[in-house]
Amino acid sequence: MEAPTKTQPNVTVRVFKRQFSSNPRGARLARRIGLYQLHTWGIPYLSDASESAALIIGELTANAATHGRVPGRDFELGLTHTPGDREVLGALRIEVSDTRTECRPPGPGEIAVPEDGDDSGRGMLIVDALADRWAVIDREPPGKTVRAELDLLY
Repeated sequence: MEAPTKTQPNVTVRVFKRQFSSNPRGARLARRIGLYQLHTWGIPYLSDASESAALIIGELTANAATHGRVPGRDFELGLTHTPGDREVLGALRIEVSDTRTECRPPGPGEIAVPEDGDDSGRGMLIVDALADRWAVIDREPPGKTVRAELDLLY
């Protein structure tokens, strides 16, 4: 007697990594190129997933260009797309890495809500609200990576 076999569908995990200048222009360019890449992978512009990714990428790259900036060093945007189907959720991982170690954002559950009238401090609240999972990770060479993941419904 043979055990029944179940065939697994082929899954292509797509990966994108690119470095950008640590300045506001680099952050804007990273967001635009990231969204274009998602569109080529089948996550269309203006879809819920694309809009959430745009806000997360925008916030993390702006933080890297502002708070994670080290003169002469770039930041890196990484995207990983694992497609799903009607039975299995797909996933989108967004990673933004910089080389500054001493300026870490608060992790999940550590974010303080800013006072009314404060001009900053809301960005990581947006990431926390939109991402299904996220974390701040040390990396080698020195620096940190902020990773956010979105579950994609099909």
